[in-house]
Amino acid sequence: QVQLVESGGGLVQAGGSLRLSCVASGLTFSTYGVGWFRQAPGKEREFVAAITRSGGTYYADSVKGRCTISRDVAKNTAYLQLNSLKPEDTAIYYCAAKSPLRSTSYATPPSYNYWGQGTQVTVSS
Repeated sequence: QVQLVESGGGLVQAGGSLRLSCVASGLTFSTYGVGWFRQAPGKEREFVAAITRSGGTYYADSVKGRCTISRDVAKNTAYLQLNSLKPEDTAIYYCAAKSPLRSTSYATPPSYNYWGQGTQVTVSS
């Protein structure tokens, strides 16, 4: 059974940093791409960042330059480093795993097979 478990969220002041983690079981990040999405109250889930099986990365314009996605294949863990946080970054952050058999788009939720339960990030002004 596949499980993705996020952690690392919390309350931080504007300008601060957080590192989110996503630990996978039942699949390996060497064969699945990983994406991070976020959803704020009343808004649709939106793409934040993704890392492909080969290590290529994609970022949403809203976080480019402030965010780094990475993974440790040996630990089967993906990370999302968030810097210079803004109040508009407040959301539940989800990690997701994408099979290579799915759509090539990393930025759309339907491309992903598995989702974690999310971790709350709150940025105060």
